Amino acid sequence: MADVIQIKAERRDRVGKGASRAARRQGYVPAVIYGGKQDPESIQIPQNVIVSLINRGGFMSHTYDVEVDGKATRVLPRDLQLHPVSDEPQHIDFLRLVKGATIVMDIPVVVIGEETSPGLKRGGVINHVRHDIELEVPADAIPESITISVDGLDIGDAAKISDVTLPKGVVPTITDRDFTILAIVAPSGLKSKEGAAADEADDDAEVETTKDAEGGED
Repeated sequence: MADVIQIKAERRDRVGKGASRAARRQGYVPAVIYGGKQDPESIQIPQNVIVSLINRGGFMSHTYDVEVDGKATRVLPRDLQLHPVSDEPQHIDFLRLVKGATIVMDIPVVVIGEETSPGLKRGGVINHVRHDIELEVPADAIPESITISVDGLDIGDAAKISDVTLPKGVVPTITDRDFTILAIVAPSGLKSKEGAAADEADDDAEVETTKDAEGGED
């Protein structure tokens, strides 16, 4: 599960475009917390705090405790609006996370076991079919990543969702097939050599066939 990051915010008494522009002029990012069968809560967060969190990476997949007036609410960013020119954050929608609820998220894939993969030792490369997996996860226990091992995989082998041990309560949204996450494939150079060798063998066979045919006419 990803570490929960603390964010201190202020309540917004005024809402609307004018109020949001005023908040941004004062160095804040307007935001709203919604969901959990509770009324939406309008807040504002210092812009430098949000920019710092965005620059850390993975902003949209981390959970946060947003503290307003001494009360913390566990949230997950669901929408981030950026300025079209400056890329400065303009508005954030946070989903309120309630214990026992589930949400659908794209969870990134982390690969391990490269040093013990026969295919990689032979010069093969990893073909990432999916860099992340869409999963239904507990709202209060969101995994930071899903680990895929290529230990023992040779060229031509693949790792599928059935090869992954998912955390408790986590299930894939695709349930009608055992889908591939990654595969070990031959590098293009090796493929070219194998193709050239096959073409050369075909040419030799054709020559031998021709000679046999010519010998039969004598």
